Parts: sequence; C-alpha cells; structure tokens
Amino acid sequence: MQTTVHRPADTWAPLYFLASLGAGGLSVTFFMYLMFWVPHPGQPVPVFEDILAAFTSGGSALKTAIVIAVTGIAGFAFLNIKLLIWNLARYAEFRRTERFITLTRSNGETQLLAMPLALAMSVNTGFIVGLVFVPGLWNVVEYLFPLAMIAFAAIAYLAFRQIGAFLGRVLSEGGVFDVTANNSFAQLLPAFALSMTAVGMAAPAAMSTVATTVGVSLVLSVMLGTVAALYALVAAVTAVNSMLHHGTARESAPTLMMVIPILTVLGIMTLRQEHGLHTTFDAHGGVADSLLLTTSILAVQVAFLALGLLVLRRQKYADTYLRGARNSVGAYALVCPGVALSVMLHFWINKGLVGAELIAKFGVAYWSLTALAIVSQVAMIGLVLHLNRRHFGGRRAMQPVPAE
Repeated sequence: MQTTVHRPADTWAPLYFLASLGAGGLSVTFFMYLMFWVPHPGQPVPVFEDILAAFTSGGSALKTAIVIAVTGIAGFAFLNIKLLIWNLARYAEFRRTERFITLTRSNGETQLLAMPLALAMSVNTGFIVGLVFVPGLWNVVEYLFPLAMIAFAAIAYLAFRQIGAFLGRVLSEGGVFDVTANNSFAQLLPAFALSMTAVGMAAPAAMSTVATTVGVSLVLSVMLGTVAALYALVAAVTAVNSMLHHGTARESAPTLMMVIPILTVLGIMTLRQEHGLHTTFDAHGGVADSLLLTTSILAVQVAFLALGLLVLRRQKYADTYLRGARNSVGAYALVCPGVALSVMLHFWINKGLVGAELIAKFGVAYWSLTALAIVSQVAMIGLVLHLNRRHFGGRRAMQPVPAE
C-alpha cells in the first residue's frame, strides 16, 4: 500500500504570494544590468531600441551581460505571473474555508496584504518587460502612465481596505490583538505593500514629460510613501517591545529583515520623485543628495541584515526550515532582503558613488562593489530555486515504513 505525500504548497497560505513577489524582484535585479550598463540617451530608462543598439555595437562583455539580463528578466517575469495566477486561484478557494475565518480573527490577518504586495510587484515587472521587449513602446508611453497609476491606485485601495478591516477590528473591539504573539516584524507587511504601490506610483514622475502626469504621480506617491513609512515605524516599535519580552518568534524570524526591502522601494520612490521635480518643476537637487540618501539607506539595511542573520543563526532557522524536514512558507520572506540589497547596491554605486565622482564608472572599484550586488542576486536565485523545489516539488508516492 502506498501513501501519497503532498507538497507543502498544497496547504495554501497567503504568504505564498511572496513566492511570486520574489520572482518579480529577481527580474528587477536583472534590469539593473540594463539600467546602468546600457546607454539610454533621451529617456531615463533603457528601452528595446537602446538595448538592441548596445547589443549590436557593444563588446563581447556587454553583449553577454545583455543576454543574461534579458533571459533573466523573461524567465523570472514568467515565473512571477505564473505564481501570481496560481496564488489568486488558491486565494479564491481559501476565502470559502474556515481557515480564512480563523485567520481574519487573529494577528495573522495582515498576511492577506501579501496579495496587493504581489500585485504591485507584478505591475512593476510588467512595465519592465514592456520596456525591454516591446519595440516603440516609448512612443506611446505617455498614454500608459495614467493607466499604470489607475492600476496602482486600485491596488492601494485594496490594501487600505484590508488594513482598515484589520485595524478596525483590533482597535474597536479591544483584547483581540495578541501582543505576546507580536514578537516579530510580521506586522510590517502592510507597510511593505503600501511601499510597493508607492514606488510604482512614482514611476511616471521620473519618466513622464507631461506636467499633470508628473504632478499627480508625485502627490499620490508622496501620500502612499508617507503612510507606509508611518505604519512601518509604529509597527516596528510595537514589535520590538514584544520581542524584548518574549524573544523573536522562530518561524517569523526572517521578518526581522523586512525593513531592507521597505527601505529600498521607498528609496527608489524618493529618487524618482527628485528626478521628476528636477526635470518638470526645475527643482534642483545636488549629486550629494543621492549619495547621502543611498548611503544612509544602505547603512540601515546592513544593520538589519546583520541583526536578522544573527537571530536566524542563533535559532538555527536554516537547519530547521531550509535544510531540515520542516517547511515554512515564511521562508520566502528571506528572498526579499537579498533582492532589495542587490538593487540598492546598484543604486548606491551608480547614483551615489559614480554620480558624486567618488569612483570611476567601470573601474576596478566599481566592479569590486558591483560584485557584491551580483553575489546577493545569485544567492537569491539559488534560494528561490531551493524553496520552489521544497514547496512545489512534484507529489510522490512512498511506501509506508513497516512497524517493527
């Protein structure tokens, strides 16, 4: 007699949206190659025509980088959409179960914010795919910006509804929020979702030449980013108090590093806003501003990375959930910090150090630092593949062990 062993993903939970999020984030890390290595005169981001021209006239190293970049973008964008569709289908089923009702009566209700977070990432990923693979997109891009802002506004509305349902319940009823179980940064997930919509909403501010589009993008992204930062601050302070009293929840320990991706997306949002203010409203910011902003963000990120890795090592998290017999969907939260750190390193190097002329572009120091971003990227690719094997590996039949 055989016993079927089900995949961990067969027992679905909202945090599986993080699998889609991580794949989308990795597509962004490959776009960094094109963003900073391919010349793109005339627009702030490289488009299909720029990439084709660079591939045609560039050297072998640039051609290799372009091939790797477009392959990585295509592959992980496909995985991002595939996992998003799968998660949306499972979410529709989950809403009709008792487990959903139980979740919405606990601290874990904020896990539902993983859905708008993944949706916002997929919109960002879709825009990157359009830039890289669609010829002539820049000719009609001004018509796409309002549509993108409408999409992000709809996602933000969904996120606020979910946040409102959670806060309305815990703040009006009282005694329903378990403070002792708040010993992690899991409650920062709503702030992460709002941050992701904010950075997407800020994209037209950096790329559009229509003053109205830039202005609407600036106002809405500032509002979303401000609320995200405020929510993150309050949630973090509350969680730290609980962690100091009860220690960090072992299965939720990866959330200690959730500050890293939140800071990356808010940092990129700020850079986009500054670019829009400069090009459209003639508000000039010096190169030192970008250097100080990216350096400050990177310093905080490194601090939380060290803290998170310290706790994970002390709690033997990898031995339990990455190499051991147990599985945790929360392990996908480990992908976000590595991806975000890789992206921020690219911005720090290119917008900060090179922009301030502290290092020469494509010099020894440049490639030495860029290697850190690539190492982080490669490590996260390996982690995603490893987690996908553990959680989505094919079902298999096993012979039961006979009793002795």
